[in-house]
Amino acid sequence: MGEAILVFDLDDTLYLERDFAFSGFRAVGEWILATRGVEAFSVQCERLFTAGRRSHIFDEALYFLGVQPDKATVASLVEAYRNHVPMIRLAPDAERYLARDRKNRRAIITDGHAATQMAKIEALGLDRLVDKVIFTDVWGRAFWKPHERAFETMESWAGASPHQMVYIADNPTKDFVAPRRRGWLTVQIARPERVHIVEVADAALQADAVIENLDELAPCLARLNSSIVQ
Repeated sequence: MGEAILVFDLDDTLYLERDFAFSGFRAVGEWILATRGVEAFSVQCERLFTAGRRSHIFDEALYFLGVQPDKATVASLVEAYRNHVPMIRLAPDAERYLARDRKNRRAIITDGHAATQMAKIEALGLDRLVDKVIFTDVWGRAFWKPHERAFETMESWAGASPHQMVYIADNPTKDFVAPRRRGWLTVQIARPERVHIVEVADAALQADAVIENLDELAPCLARLNSSIVQ
């Protein structure tokens, strides 16, 4: 296989996306308390998130607290959420993995609002731990995964063949179809605490292997490479 280039997703791969959400809820709660006098907003958002709500959380929290969720207010809340300084940390296994001696180049491909994802990278110290980061949003939402542009760009940066590339991510609905089509190895991180717990029947969407954390990555790659050689 030659040198393997390890390319990671960010959310729920290297840290828990839930932690960012709760960090954002606290920041938004402080903002709306200071500007509108609304108390316990973050508590309601966390309650809804824990119950499985993933959209219109701000609207629902405002309704519960007796505040009309007009467009301007919700837009301000979204802006505060996206632009807050996140209080997050790497998952312990990710911290252990990235602290080891580097035998492979490392990179990240991540979707999401670019400024928000950049703030996460900085908060996690990943700019010092990986060699390359691609924020797909800088090209526009049309280039978020499963678009192939980021994977093609990463191959050009690495100067490597697709068969040397490995993508490690969490969400089979969008993460693996493009790299698999290009010939990359793919590994799903299925953290029990992840936000997107989904199963897909289509084999084209599934990863080549599934593990729970990065402590399992090295033996997983050894098994995959062994099966390729055989």
